Amino acid sequence: MAFEKVAKLQGSEDVYALSPDLKKYTLRDNSFEELKTGNFQYLRTLTSDSAVNQEVKLKIIISEDLSKLKIATTTMNGLRPIIIYKGDAFKEIREKYEFIMQDFLNKSILEKK
Repeated sequence: MAFEKVAKLQGSEDVYALSPDLKKYTLRDNSFEELKTGNFQYLRTLTSDSAVNQEVKLKIIISEDLSKLKIATTTMNGLRPIIIYKGDAFKEIREKYEFIMQDFLNKSILEKK
């Protein structure tokens, strides 16, 4: 998973880029953790009480200079990617993901491309 100027989840139509007005304190105020490398990371569990037997974690990483990002949904240990836009099994998880991303759009962390 390499840093890119724009990012999206596999299977999704929505493409995101970082807002040009983004500040580091905005990331800290919105649950992004600053890593030792200087990058910012957002980790959240998206799993609900649905019939899905797999726990899904959302991982967003923003580069130290606030110019590039990575977006992924993975297993809880982070070793395998999970495509949440495949079939109806992940419907509730997709809704949670889209809610989080809309919140980041509203707070001028991300913008849609």
